[in-house]
Parts: sequence; C-alpha cells; structure tokens
Amino acid sequence: MVSMPSVATTQILANAGFDWLFFDMEHGPIDIASVHAMVSVTTGTRTSPIVRVPWNVHWLVKTVLDAGAMGVVFPMIHNRDEAEAAASAVRYPPQGNRGFGPFYGPARFRVTREEYVDLADEHIMCILLIEDRQAVDNIEEIVTVSGVDACQIAPYDLAMSYGYRDGPDHEEVQDAIRRAEKAILSGPTYLGGLALKNQDANDMIQRGYQIILTGSDTLLLERGAQEILNGID
Repeated sequence: MVSMPSVATTQILANAGFDWLFFDMEHGPIDIASVHAMVSVTTGTRTSPIVRVPWNVHWLVKTVLDAGAMGVVFPMIHNRDEAEAAASAVRYPPQGNRGFGPFYGPARFRVTREEYVDLADEHIMCILLIEDRQAVDNIEEIVTVSGVDACQIAPYDLAMSYGYRDGPDHEEVQDAIRRAEKAILSGPTYLGGLALKNQDANDMIQRGYQIILTGSDTLLLERGAQEILNGID
C-alpha cells in the first residue's frame, strides 16, 4: 500500500519487483494529479497500479481509470447492489457506465485509444473490500456479481464492525473471515487479504489467496528507522 503522494517512493517500490501497488486515496493524502504521476512511473515495470477510491461512486472511479489505473479497490461494500455499482463503474457501456475519455489510460497500457476500450473492459480489475459484518452476511450474493474480479478481506476494519478495536484475533472475527474465505473461494472471484508477515503470506497462499497486500510505505519507513536506531548504542 502506498499512502504518500510520492512519485519517488512509487518508482522505488515498482522497481523492487512487486506485482502490484495499492495507491490509497481513501486514507492517504493522494489527489488525482498524484495518482496520474504515480501510475505513470510504474510504466516499464512488472507492477500493476491499483487505486483505492474514497467511496463507491462512479465519478470518483472515472478519473482514476482515465489516469491509467489497472484496477480499482472499492471500500465498504455491504451487499449485492453496491457490488453491482462497483462493477459497472469500471466498464464501458453496455456492460457498465464508465464515461469515455481515454486521454492518458492508453499510454499506460501502451496501446492506441481505439484498442484501449476493449482492453480496459477485459483487464481492469474490480476489487471489493470485505470489511464489514454486513458484507460477510451477504458474501454469497456479493461473490456472484458479474464483473467483480476479486474480494479482499480487510481484517482490521472487519474486527471494528464486530466491536473489537484491538484487532482481528477474536474468535468471532476469525469465524467471519473463514466464512468469507469459503464463499469467495467457491465463487468466480479471486480471494485477497492482508499479510504483515512473510509466514502469514505463505500460509494464505496455501489456503488459496491470490491477491495479498503485504504492508505499506509508512510501515517500511517505520521498520527501517527502528532498525537503524536500535542498532546504535
């Protein structure tokens, strides 16, 4: 996750070899001009730029995609209707309601404007965050929505929705996570989640996770700074 509006940070992380970077417009101070610059600097790397929009409304999605994003993460999805709205926002008519304005997207995909429309509909990912107990209650319906590519479980927000502010280790939350995992794995969508330790990521891969968020730019800075400071007497 990249929460800082920093082209330099994005350039370093993209060239480090990550499959994807998660640009966070929901909680980070990133505006659309920063998104465009950060998406652009991933060109020529293996890294796909994915953007989390602040909310599930189509006009927030439109500018992000036109800037060249290869996927959108939608927060706080609760039910089938909201999942359908998200899927519609990332695709052109007649499948969706995305407006036509491919001025910068084709450059990131390295195709012509004429080629971009079909390519975008086929390859841009629609990722839903499962971070509320209502989403877990409705998960069987959410995962069957046409056009939804992945459902990513957000354990800390999910814990908050169950009344736990100290994290997802409570049995009630773990039960909810297992229920969501089972439904997502049995549906047509990819399963995503969060792993802050390498062993957790490896365990999740064994359980069928295919999209894993492994940390954040701020966490990298904190860990690096602590390592330096802890090594000095």
